[in-house]
Amino acid sequence: MRYRTLGRSGLRVAELGFGCGAVGGLLVRGDYAEMVRTVERAIAAGINYFDTARSYGDGQSETNLGRVLAELKADVLVGTKVQLAPNELDDIKGAVAHAVDDSLRRLRRERIDLMQLHNAIAAQRRPERGWVTVADVQAALETFESLRRQGKIGAYGINGLGDTEAVHQAVALGAAQTIQSCYNLLNPTAGMAAPAGFPFQDYAQLIDRAAAQGMGVIAIRVLAAGALSGTLNRHLNAAQSVAPIASGSDLAADVALAHAFQPLIDEGYAGSLAEAATRFAISNAKVGTTLVGISSFEQLEQAIAAAEQGPLPAAAHERLQQVWAGFPTLRGSG
Repeated sequence: MRYRTLGRSGLRVAELGFGCGAVGGLLVRGDYAEMVRTVERAIAAGINYFDTARSYGDGQSETNLGRVLAELKADVLVGTKVQLAPNELDDIKGAVAHAVDDSLRRLRRERIDLMQLHNAIAAQRRPERGWVTVADVQAALETFESLRRQGKIGAYGINGLGDTEAVHQAVALGAAQTIQSCYNLLNPTAGMAAPAGFPFQDYAQLIDRAAAQGMGVIAIRVLAAGALSGTLNRHLNAAQSVAPIASGSDLAADVALAHAFQPLIDEGYAGSLAEAATRFAISNAKVGTTLVGISSFEQLEQAIAAAEQGPLPAAAHERLQQVWAGFPTLRGSG
């Protein structure tokens, strides 16, 4: 396993991270024995960053992760997140402080290595969607800094989802040390200029902007919630209904579009769509760690095998440009 420094957080993380979210679902809905076996295998493979949140299973992911890591006596890095509810926006500082204490308890830790704001960011609050403003982000970050001085957290960061301009403004604050950025084959615009006629949200090279600020970048949704496996079939532990982020209208549309990347397999650049998707994210040197949501031991093994293959070759990236150029037509025909 290769390692990268997560920006000015100083955290040294494996280029493959373990996603403990509700989409993959192992740490939310899985069998406990399989949780232990899978996390133990991840650590043995060199994975040292585990990413969870209080919203995953209403705290269940944090609780299970804390229990598993305690049983394994594991020395790893843990990141979690707080998503502010509408009724918490009148007292952001108090809500964040309370959430951190609750996460520490569930995780059975005295310190959280990376605490993150989970809310998407917009010009105006959108309570029905859980979106907050840049000013709200600033209030949360000020609280994170206070908690860091108290020794309750190490580094802290933000979510790179929401309105593109507002997210860039939050990056420009210069306070957050990390950012979670949606980055995958279906929507690569956080890491490159959008192709002509690109049909989805343009993140306007958010990864480059964040890296220029010294922020560590955590790539999320690298498999587009499983769409980049090329099938609608879901593991029993996985979320059975998932809303896409900055791509198709629904998961079925994303799965259909994912087949546009079949040439990568046919031409020998990767062994599967999921492998190609994982290696695509790893290929970006400005990405500190690539999170893969895990449903099972077997999925972890596949992710490890993909990471071991390393970045996609330059010829594959050239082939990708041709695929993306055809997106407007492909989407229209869908």
